[in-house]
Amino acid sequence: MSNKAIIYVHGKGGCPKEADHLRPLFPGCETYGIDYKNNTPWEAGKEIGEAILSLSLRSDGIILIANSIGAYFSMNAGIDEYVEKAFFISPIVDMVKLIRDMMNYASVSENELKKRGKIRTDLGEDLSWEYYTFAKDHPVRWKAPTEVLYGSEDTITDRETIKEFCSKHYAGLTVMEGGEHWFHTDEQMDFLINWIKKGTDK
Repeated sequence: MSNKAIIYVHGKGGCPKEADHLRPLFPGCETYGIDYKNNTPWEAGKEIGEAILSLSLRSDGIILIANSIGAYFSMNAGIDEYVEKAFFISPIVDMVKLIRDMMNYASVSENELKKRGKIRTDLGEDLSWEYYTFAKDHPVRWKAPTEVLYGSEDTITDRETIKEFCSKHYAGLTVMEGGEHWFHTDEQMDFLINWIKKGTDK
């Protein structure tokens, strides 16, 4: 495990400092939290890709740990060849479906979104035609060996969507019954830490 770089990509509202929780799991390795600044998959993906390419040049391998939308951004970063193994926590794996669900909730049609370009919703999220068309035009392609952690009470991504992603990408799936999209309680964090420990032993 020595000389490997452990890369953490946070989700929305998170921060690179969350990587500190992971550092004790990888003694002898350098652990980095990527401080990406943008919130679109094409911009954040580029930032993540550049950071991982740079780190790959001075390490013996990359282990990627990505949370929620951080996993989606990572899968748009063109980094498969550099990642020895990935751990995705509550990943967003079907952005088109997620945006369509938001559109249905907000009673916004494709034509209306295309006409207006951007629409603010009651969820506090913007619907963006540019983002939506990017997601449709760039379906997730991911080849790195991956383990996925999913909470049964996740309200962002349904279980069938996660199972379909794992099946298509030959990813291992672990479900925490009672777990949420945001793993944050002591019980959830203990489960997450033990999941990563088991995953690194495989």
